[in-house]
Amino acid sequence: MTTFDVGVAARALLDGNWREGEYRGRRYAFSVPSPRSYPWQWYWDSCFHAIVRRRFDPAGARAELRTLVTAADPDGFIGHTILWGRPLDAQRAIRYNIASREDLMTRTIQPPLLAWAWAWAAGSAPIEEPRILAHHAWLREHRALEDDGLLWLIQSDESGLDASPKFDHVWGRLGQGRPLFPVLIARNRRLGFDARRIAAAGHPVVCEVLTNVAWSLSEQALGRPSPTPALVARLWDERRGRFADDVRNAADPTPPAARPLTWDTLAPLALPDLPDAIAQRLVAEVLRSPGFAGGIPLPAVSLDDPTYTAQETWWGRHRHWRGPSWVNSAWLVSLGLRRLGLDPEADALAARLHAVVAREGFREYYEARLGYGMGAHAFGWSTLLWELLDPAPPPTLG
Repeated sequence: MTTFDVGVAARALLDGNWREGEYRGRRYAFSVPSPRSYPWQWYWDSCFHAIVRRRFDPAGARAELRTLVTAADPDGFIGHTILWGRPLDAQRAIRYNIASREDLMTRTIQPPLLAWAWAWAAGSAPIEEPRILAHHAWLREHRALEDDGLLWLIQSDESGLDASPKFDHVWGRLGQGRPLFPVLIARNRRLGFDARRIAAAGHPVVCEVLTNVAWSLSEQALGRPSPTPALVARLWDERRGRFADDVRNAADPTPPAARPLTWDTLAPLALPDLPDAIAQRLVAEVLRSPGFAGGIPLPAVSLDDPTYTAQETWWGRHRHWRGPSWVNSAWLVSLGLRRLGLDPEADALAARLHAVVAREGFREYYEARLGYGMGAHAFGWSTLLWELLDPAPPPTLG
């Protein structure tokens, strides 16, 4: 039986997905998330790719992150997807958040991990890159809608969690993966994808957990005051022992207690300054609960939650945030386990995931009970398994 060497396989995948060239007068170099399904550059995927690539190709890791800032608008905006090489076809244009088919980028964001990834992989402090400073200035100006400085989203796909059931009460039939999702895109396009205009018009906006974990990590990487205390103050529910989004103008005013239990309540474990009492409670009451401990690391939805599904649904492939497991979420949670000194638990999590990837390959996600591969093949950020198995200390922030 051939031994599965994660490092060799990860390098081969990221190199096989590598793209270089020039488009509209700008040079690019990055790994696509998956050659068939995701042929362009995705913002937070590239952050994860660079973190892994730094292990064998530091120059390439820096090039991938520089490609993101090369795409930035003069005001600092960097989109969810950068369309290097060719514009969208007509079919995808309906489902992508563009103002025009001539756009280089979609007009929505993804979790802002760039400054944090830069601290991991670029070989220099992110504060030395003025385009990252401009990017954070854009985020503060356009998405920090209240005085606490936390970011607000206009669509579920901005969170990276896409069709998670935690957004069902927010957008209802207009949500990601539902038949009327193009209606939401069209409405937000008319409002310029502007969070303040959207909220003022009475449409939903969300102060979302995972997005603000990414924001806190990146702000700290720039040496700025940590948003973590604000995140805890706004989103931590002490009575229930979990984090929950704050929502304005929800389609259905479902109270937090009735919302699905999804993995992102564990995402704050990645924060180096999360209070230990909260971190320990998350591990004891959520991560070790049967709904998460009993699945392939890490189920997107607790296995015992009524919204969990691993089957095809009437909205097709968008089931992928309604149950199956993702490697990036497992890695982020493992950072918290190691910070708490729970290395054996992190090692066990990595070993369970390694057995699945060795059998199924680097897939987009995995069925959370049986572990069979699902979604795209040759999926880049699943190479974070290397980080899980051979952990390196996170970068010093600040």
